[in-house]
Amino acid sequence: MAQGDFWNNQEAAQETIARLKTINIVLKPLEEAVEAADDLATMVEMAEEDESFAAELPREIERLESLLDDLELRALLDGPLDGNAAILTVNARDGGTDANDWAEMLLRMYIAWAKENDYKVELLDRQDNDEAGINNASIAVRGPMAYGYLKGESGMHRLVRISPFNAEGKRQTSFAAVDVSPEVSESVDIELNDEDIREDVFRASGAGGQHVNKTSSAIRLTHIPTGIVVQCQNERSQHKNRATALKMLRARLARVEEERREAEQAAKYDQMPKVGFGSQIRNYFLHPDQRVKDARTGHTAGNFHTVLDGHIQDFLDAYLRWRVRGTTK
Repeated sequence: MAQGDFWNNQEAAQETIARLKTINIVLKPLEEAVEAADDLATMVEMAEEDESFAAELPREIERLESLLDDLELRALLDGPLDGNAAILTVNARDGGTDANDWAEMLLRMYIAWAKENDYKVELLDRQDNDEAGINNASIAVRGPMAYGYLKGESGMHRLVRISPFNAEGKRQTSFAAVDVSPEVSESVDIELNDEDIREDVFRASGAGGQHVNKTSSAIRLTHIPTGIVVQCQNERSQHKNRATALKMLRARLARVEEERREAEQAAKYDQMPKVGFGSQIRNYFLHPDQRVKDARTGHTAGNFHTVLDGHIQDFLDAYLRWRVRGTTK
């Protein structure tokens, strides 16, 4: 970074800076833990000579244990793509208008978590529902270990509540699917042949003023060999929408390859892959009581609204530990 020509290639420079941030997210806590261990050793020696120092030892031991717990958690972010930015997509599923509203609630939850943790968020695509909420939306979350933290969110999220869209006040169960893929740079080798991609152009819908009904700027790409479909209609330019859609497609293909590697690794130990897109991973209850429970880890939070305000870090941490332990709660 100190080289005079470092900023000549802006994209390469940004990749280097991102790589440094990813290294520091583990290296700095490690250095802090080593320093705390040295301080503790010194304090033990002093306590042997002066009993007044002994009273400080329990507090120092507790501080070191906390640092080690945090370091152990960060060390779990060891996947080849965990340091990458994440592309997160939310799709409304079963539940009618409630599902559309639920999908938008989840989208706000992830944006709130990202901002709380100083990640940058870019809206890539959004399709509003005519009545309420969204049909689907995609965002990029950029910052150290964004994909490593968020990848466990892929799957089905289930909401149980009294429906605000039902005049009779009946309980409604709604579903929204979340998909998380790693954003990969052009330097990463992803096999993407033009003949394998079908491109459809259509008119953008939803918010956007008069422009959305006058030009066919929205792009939908279908990767024929895998059946993966991505679309982008957020930009006014068809060219920009195509570039973003290609980025999203590369991200999805990178995740498919990562899942294949993980499945092969699991097979060596006679284990089944623990998660997959489409599996129900978390239940959110507003009726008859308030709670959120992860179906994989068993982690539970008693305040529904706090979770929806973006306080999901405990769920993310619990998933990282569960994934290593291989528990099947």
